[in-house]
Amino acid sequence: SSGINAEYGIAGLDPKTDEPFIASTDLIGCPMVTDDFVVAGTCLEQLYGMCETLYKPDMQPDELFECISQSLLNAQDRDAYSGWGGVVYVIEPNKITKRELKARMD
Repeated sequence: SSGINAEYGIAGLDPKTDEPFIASTDLIGCPMVTDDFVVAGTCLEQLYGMCETLYKPDMQPDELFECISQSLLNAQDRDAYSGWGGVVYVIEPNKITKRELKARMD
C-alpha cells in the first residue's frame, strides 16, 4: 500500500526546565535528537551547510531568528524545488514569535 512519506522537524521546550528540545525524523520515522539543529526537506545538503556555518550555541532569540532565516532563504536560493520563503517560529518560555519570510519569485 502507498502512504504519505514525510520528514518532520520537532521543536519545543521541556515543561519543567524550559530547556529546548529539537529532533527530526527521516522518511521511515527514524528519529534524530540533537542539541544544535535539525533540517528536513528537499534542500537538506544546502540547509546543513548554511546551519553549520551560521549556528552557534546559546544564541538570543533575535540571533536565532536571523540564523534560521538566513539559513532557510540561502538554502532555498540554491534549490529551485524548495519553494519561495517560509515561516519561522521562535519558541521562548513565555511566548512564541511567528514571522513569515518572503523570498524571490523569479
